[in-house]
Amino acid sequence: MTGNQASLPPGVPARQAALRLLDAVLRRGETIDQAAPRILASLRADNDRALARAIAAEVLRYLPDLDALIDSATQRPLPHDAKARFALRIALAQALRLGTPAHAAISTVLPLVDGGPRKLVHGVFGTLDRRKAALPDVPTLPDAVAARWQAAWGDEMVEAARRALAEPPPLDLSLRGEEGPEGLELMPDQRRLPRGTAIPDLPGYAEGAWWVQDLAAAIPARLLGRGQGKAIDACAAPGGKTMQLAAAGWAVTAIDASESRLARLRDNLARTHLDAEVVTADAARWSPPAPADAVLLDAPCTATGIFRRHPDVLHRIHPALIEQAADLQRELLVQAAGWVKKGGRLVYATCSIERAEGEDQVETFLAANRDFALDPVRADELPAGIAPHERGWVRILPGALEQQGGCDGFFIARFARAG
Repeated sequence: MTGNQASLPPGVPARQAALRLLDAVLRRGETIDQAAPRILASLRADNDRALARAIAAEVLRYLPDLDALIDSATQRPLPHDAKARFALRIALAQALRLGTPAHAAISTVLPLVDGGPRKLVHGVFGTLDRRKAALPDVPTLPDAVAARWQAAWGDEMVEAARRALAEPPPLDLSLRGEEGPEGLELMPDQRRLPRGTAIPDLPGYAEGAWWVQDLAAAIPARLLGRGQGKAIDACAAPGGKTMQLAAAGWAVTAIDASESRLARLRDNLARTHLDAEVVTADAARWSPPAPADAVLLDAPCTATGIFRRHPDVLHRIHPALIEQAADLQRELLVQAAGWVKKGGRLVYATCSIERAEGEDQVETFLAANRDFALDPVRADELPAGIAPHERGWVRILPGALEQQGGCDGFFIARFARAG
């Protein structure tokens, strides 16, 4: 704890860290995962770090609704980047989403506006508390996101996205073999457990019998099936798909540009007793010594499909970033296609809900690569309740498997290279 934090009342440093996380997302466009190591390092207690992240996530989950409450209790709207608005968002998220008593919610944020409008913050919060203000059962999406998704997918998808955003997702596990914790089985070698499950306490954790991986994220590697040939997992970290391929019998080369993320991949391989060749390289400039039987490109993307667990994407991603991501994906698809031997297969996937990072990529790729064709995904390769598109690709949108806890948004296409 820094000297500055040591002088703060108990509970305030965690709220201060939450404010800094929100500032990093909303003003600088960082992801929470990018900002958290730097910002949370000053908090010594695990529960303080967890609380700071939880507060920031709940603010981002309900941001338009929190701001509507704040604006209903002020004569003039506060600037969106005003510290008073940030403090009120944090206090209200605690009181209305995390069950923090009102007196604790406000007392721990007032020091964040020392030298500023403490009376305003206290007064607005008090007004809303006396009104017994509440948040809606399902959050309101940011206007720009709702408009973009409505244009692409329709009103029903937007409403499903709102319902999906209301709560963090359940815990999905991919199994190394047949043994694993008891839970809902939506696919073979996959288990779903309630959110909040303590991961290290589950049977098989120490033995590396499984790893955490959303159901949708587990589909791309499965579409390459079992194999005894060579497979390349491009943009592989933190390693879920690499482990799937290795467990399925492939000789895997895992490529990623981030050495820190590859350190996690190596740790995961060691824990699960699985083998892969790990290469630190930029996939856009790397080439294998020989073509592979199978290539999996889980391309860098805007990650709008994982908004349930990372609501920051709803406030960071805009059309220019979508276009930038799509440009990179086109480049990587061309590069990855060159790694596939004749008669081999290529799976392209993104955890994005944007057509530019899915359907549009397929059309562009096929037009420019005449020796590749779509290898249609069959219904029996997917979890019950998720169906392939008539063209043979897989588009997973909010609302899929909703009664079973839902899954992340994803796009997946499988291509075959002519022999």
